[in-house]
Amino acid sequence: MCTCISFKTKNYYFGRNLDLESRFNEQVVITPRNFEFKLRNGEVITTRNSIIGMATVIENYPLYAEATNEKGLSMAGLYFPNNAFFFNEETSKLNLTPYELIPYFLGLFSNISDIRNILSKLNITNIPFSRNVPIADLHWMIYDTNNECIVIEQTKNGLKVYDNPAGVLTNNPTFDFHLTNLNNYINLSPHFPVNKFSSKINLLPHSQGMGALGLPGDTSSTSRFIRATFNKLNSICNDDEKSSITQFFHILDSVSMIQGTTITKDDKYDITTYSCCINITEGIYYYKTYTNNQITAIRMTEKEKDKKELSVYNLIEEQQIKYEN
Repeated sequence: MCTCISFKTKNYYFGRNLDLESRFNEQVVITPRNFEFKLRNGEVITTRNSIIGMATVIENYPLYAEATNEKGLSMAGLYFPNNAFFFNEETSKLNLTPYELIPYFLGLFSNISDIRNILSKLNITNIPFSRNVPIADLHWMIYDTNNECIVIEQTKNGLKVYDNPAGVLTNNPTFDFHLTNLNNYINLSPHFPVNKFSSKINLLPHSQGMGALGLPGDTSSTSRFIRATFNKLNSICNDDEKSSITQFFHILDSVSMIQGTTITKDDKYDITTYSCCINITEGIYYYKTYTNNQITAIRMTEKEKDKKELSVYNLIEEQQIKYEN
């Protein structure tokens, strides 16, 4: 379970809540330029762009959950169970496994326009990273500094690429359903409501916020999509950096999961293990975790862009509290 959003003020921002019942040894990882990735199709690519994001590093390979490159092209994989379907390799197709999509596209390309033609040739294959690291059922949201946003989904019916005017992605069902479902909430408004029920009865709002009465509050993927989209598109925010990242995290907080409120069929707790906001214009990765509300920032510096090896930052998990007396 996850929620991903894009956001624009003066700069462009991209990030997500990672909602899981377990951790995956995640760290903030910077992949430098000229870093080699060996692909399962036999090709070896050398990155043209440096990349920053959250990843698990196994055998010097960063398995990114979400990331952005130095040109601002950004991508996140979100859980898509029962719908995601990955095929055997096909001749004449661009065969990539799910974990290769982020390093391939972010490592080699600068914006969505660059990859649209390539996406028509993409075949996402069913090859796991290793025997101990199975394939994750995912779909992906991609965003860039041209304010373009798309969603990639591969089901049994093949690969679909959707334009994403909402700039939001959650989980099941397929993305076309989420866009259609927005129509069911067309009457929601952030404004103080007026009586449209009947002119024959005097009805008055008894609280602020009743213009959005009916905005779903549960943690299902369909409800999170509606709530995140409503909050994002009605957001009013100054365009300075602190205001922008503060607003971004407030939007993510509105769809976060609190321990104990969402219990899986295996009696485990889904929680928002971390939330991140990436200034994709400047290459700054901000994050906070479930146990530490303080925002931590990691910059993709010029020195790190030209290193020969990965730069890895452990998460600060302990709560940071400022005592005034």
